[in-house]
Amino acid sequence: MKVKEMVKSGSLESSDLLVMITPLTEGEGLKLEINSIVKKQYGDRIRDIVMEVLNESELEDSLILIQDRGALDYAIKSRVETALSRIRNKEE
Repeated sequence: MKVKEMVKSGSLESSDLLVMITPLTEGEGLKLEINSIVKKQYGDRIRDIVMEVLNESELEDSLILIQDRGALDYAIKSRVETALSRIRNKEE
């Protein structure tokens, strides 16, 4: 699956996160950037959840930017899934 234009999901409200996925040049692969108020404690867990969802999606050549404000695991997963769904909807 390829991204044609940036998609967003979520917000910067407390206990939520904003997911932005933008296209990269072909062959660059996936790049993940995480900015979080709890990155020291939970950065690895956030990365694991995001990568789990992305690995199931077959997403290619994209920058995934996560702006986390203390979201719980289920919120992280659902926000990434929503962003991926918006990519699929734009393909149709």
